[in-house]
Amino acid sequence: MAATTRRACLVALVVVALAFLFFEGPAMAESGTTAGVSAQRLREVRSFLRRVNKAPVTSIQSPDGDIIDCVPISKQPAIDHPLLKNHTIQMQPSYYPYGDSNIAPHPITQTWHQNGKCPENTIPIRRIKEEDVLRASSVNWYGKKTPEDLHKFHLEASANSGHQYAVASSPSGSFYGTQISMNLWKPMTESTNDFSLTQLWIVAGSYSNNDLNTIETGWQVYPYLYGDANPRLFIYWTRDAYRTTGCYNLGCSGFVQTNNQIAMGGTLAPQSTYGGTQYEITFLVWKDPNTHNWWMQLGGTNVGYWPSSIFTHLANSASYIQWGGEVAPSENGQTSTQMGSGHFPSEGFGKASYIRNIQTVDSSNTLSSANGLSLINPTPNCYNVQTGTSSSNWGTYMFYGGPGRNSNCP
Repeated sequence: MAATTRRACLVALVVVALAFLFFEGPAMAESGTTAGVSAQRLREVRSFLRRVNKAPVTSIQSPDGDIIDCVPISKQPAIDHPLLKNHTIQMQPSYYPYGDSNIAPHPITQTWHQNGKCPENTIPIRRIKEEDVLRASSVNWYGKKTPEDLHKFHLEASANSGHQYAVASSPSGSFYGTQISMNLWKPMTESTNDFSLTQLWIVAGSYSNNDLNTIETGWQVYPYLYGDANPRLFIYWTRDAYRTTGCYNLGCSGFVQTNNQIAMGGTLAPQSTYGGTQYEITFLVWKDPNTHNWWMQLGGTNVGYWPSSIFTHLANSASYIQWGGEVAPSENGQTSTQMGSGHFPSEGFGKASYIRNIQTVDSSNTLSSANGLSLINPTPNCYNVQTGTSSSNWGTYMFYGGPGRNSNCP
């Protein structure tokens, strides 16, 4: 009996030690990044990390410096959302959109895959490190769009609005999803605080009423958020015009992930090369007609969903959908941060960034080519956008992007 008790005590001590290493180890190991940081700030950051970094079944060290934690699917951050307290995870969509949606699945390559994959019944979560949070202005704004981002949305964008866009927009109506294929690049950012992204926006509500609802996904280069200049998969959502809800990736509760191989915020590879091979990703986001959840599919693989209960307007439908590029400079004035490939749309395939097969989902859950698109490009000499249609496998398409600061864009 005494031997059994000793073994039980030893096991308990090991469990406690492992928990200490997981929750406290990273903070201690990264103490070199805390020079000049107040004790109060460190306490806030470490308390935040204990909340958001869920205890993993196993962890994978990625060659790009990321740590990918394989977290039990039932313990993921989404479950912490107060509106999802008794939520039952929907492992598969009830319905797929009719039409050209079921593309042949192919694996999405992320850098961390070189060193392993997460087991079944877990999801991969990019671990948030102490140094990541310390780059933010405060714990409360880590992984969120900051207040200076909130005064303009691209529908209202002007040449003086700070963020710069090259975007195509659907007309107003009722929409239930979209599918696109976009090529992947690694644009240069002038400052580590600048970002450059390509994404889709599914939108309802308005800024004026502080009830803007969005679902957003695509790829971005954002050194301030990730600590490097790699192009990374991202998602975002809000239900109140970015005031208090939503964040990038899984940094807050909301998005329910079901896939065990795709990490939100993970590096995407390989990237397209100018005049060379083009690598693209297909995104599909649609509203399940049965559960009303907004599902996301990447490269023909289901990733997860935004529950309809976390939204207001998007609990019903979207008012419009937009696609394209965005650049956010950290300083006032024009930046040389590239959008897309860093080249103008007039250079065409192999040189400019593109989004092709732009489709929308209607109330009958049917995909069809988007039409009647309007263009939003307040600074066309810096970043521009062109659209067209093709009878080939490009459907409705757009080329977009640019170098930013140049002789015609001072």
